[in-house]
Amino acid sequence: MLSTARMLCRGLSRPVSLNASKLTVVHFVAPTRAMAQEAKTNLASRLTRRGPSLKERAMGPATDSAFNMGRIAVAGGSVLGVGALCFYGLGLSNEPGAIDRAAYWPEYVKQRVHHTYMYFAGSTAIAVASAAAVMRSPRAMSLVARGTIPAMLCSVAAMIGTQILVRSIPYEPGVNMKHLAWALHAGVLGAVFAPLSFLGGAILTRAAWYTAGVVGGLSTVAMCAPSDKFLYMGGPLAAGLGVVFAASVGTWFLPPSTALGAGLYSISVYGGLLLISAFLLYDTQKIVRRAETHPAYSPVPFDPINQSIHIFIDTANIFVRIAMMLAGNPNRRK
Repeated sequence: MLSTARMLCRGLSRPVSLNASKLTVVHFVAPTRAMAQEAKTNLASRLTRRGPSLKERAMGPATDSAFNMGRIAVAGGSVLGVGALCFYGLGLSNEPGAIDRAAYWPEYVKQRVHHTYMYFAGSTAIAVASAAAVMRSPRAMSLVARGTIPAMLCSVAAMIGTQILVRSIPYEPGVNMKHLAWALHAGVLGAVFAPLSFLGGAILTRAAWYTAGVVGGLSTVAMCAPSDKFLYMGGPLAAGLGVVFAASVGTWFLPPSTALGAGLYSISVYGGLLLISAFLLYDTQKIVRRAETHPAYSPVPFDPINQSIHIFIDTANIFVRIAMMLAGNPNRRK
């Protein structure tokens, strides 16, 4: 009994061994060091981590944000146009418009406006006939449908060149070189726009009806509004045209599947539609103003062909952009 008690007391009073103390330190210190090292590693990775560069964001995959913003802008412009049509069409403006003064126009002013819109209708008919002829010719279609940069530059040069040619020839009554150049210009535009047939007949038919509605509505607004209401927009419209033209050229190099390409495509299509619609208001009032103010006995006759080219080009651009808008997101087309 006594020996057992002594052995028990010696066992309880024995100091902790070295191995036990080392084990205790390892269990408590090693996790602490590991946590500190992990914290340092996370802090270093956060400090050295950087987001995607501007180039990576611009060339990244496109989303629907740019297209949705474009649709919202067009919807807002449509609401504004309908509101302006109701306001001026109902005669709520305090100033008279061209439609109010038309009853007091001299006969030569009426003839000038009438001839201008007759040439506009003729340009539209020639362009449609030219596009139909190109679509029925596989060889001609292959020439105008090439998506290469030289082919696009040639198309732009042909449109601008024929327009300059028409404007440079003085107007004279009767069929002459001016009329031939006018028909050539309309035919070139019809041929250039012929590849739109790839979008499908249903889309083009809807685009034609929508274009007729837009052009008719905007022309009515311009005729009912005060005569100088939209004539002050020339400078801002020219600046906006430069932006839209630059965006259109940018789409030749950047596909809409990239973020930057999608933004440029939206500016060209949706922004261009709003801009050209504003141009139609401006050009319509400009035609009426020139028809009213051009001297009746001037040695230089009033040129209805040059005046009709403005609204013809506006209408053609509106039709193209409406067709592209109805086609939807180009990244989702089959």
